[in-house]
Amino acid sequence: MKVGFIGTGNMGGALAHAAAQSPAPAELLLSNRTPEKAQALAQQLGATVSDNETIAQTCDYIFLGVKPQMMADLLARLQPILSRRQEGFVLVSMAAGLTLQRLREMAGLSCPILRIMPNTACAVGAGLTLYVPSPEVTEEQLSAFLTLMSASGRLEPLEEHLIDAGSAVAGCGGAFVSLFLEALADGAVTCGLPRDKARRYAAQMVLGTAQLALQSGQHTAAMKDAVCSPGGTTIAGVRALERGGFRSAAMEAVIAAYEKTLALKS
Repeated sequence: MKVGFIGTGNMGGALAHAAAQSPAPAELLLSNRTPEKAQALAQQLGATVSDNETIAQTCDYIFLGVKPQMMADLLARLQPILSRRQEGFVLVSMAAGLTLQRLREMAGLSCPILRIMPNTACAVGAGLTLYVPSPEVTEEQLSAFLTLMSASGRLEPLEEHLIDAGSAVAGCGGAFVSLFLEALADGAVTCGLPRDKARRYAAQMVLGTAQLALQSGQHTAAMKDAVCSPGGTTIAGVRALERGGFRSAAMEAVIAAYEKTLALKS
């Protein structure tokens, strides 16, 4: 199986890392506007540096890692090549806001398309990828894709009308959590903890809390209550967060990301 990545930025690169760890061996072809970036990634993964046209002509799965505003031009240039292909292929788009219907119109083809919304944690096998296939995607093609991406973390099907909302938390949320981690570390440094320890402790705490939430199935309110002893240190910190509007700010961040995604469609 040949798998091509057109665009090896943060997200495309993370998925290429996951594909390189797939239990089903695949030949990886990488293309990027900045060839040096593709070359550096290819050396890490044992992949081949290629070009958009070769990937479009030869690959079974073609990952389109370009910005939404660049997608129409890219697909217009690839359309003559794709239309001549005799063997099956699947376009895999990770562009925010571009629906399956819009992608089909841009490609000018009724070809199999997978719309996915992954996150950068896919690079370390702890990601979440939401996906929705077009009707043209066969069971065999979908199964092969899920195997290809199995090393990336969780893969969850989601109705297309919900995928933008899902991405606002699962995709964009990584940046929000990174801000939170940085702030926690800054607070600990202010209290005298060395920076390297502050960052490590904050990251491990968030990782452990997330694993507990997923594995225990507990409501997060119950998890919070379990740590907040009466008159204790944790409830004092929770009070400070509430005074700063922490929960409202987190909600507004997700809503703002969702509304921006909707704006990309217009």
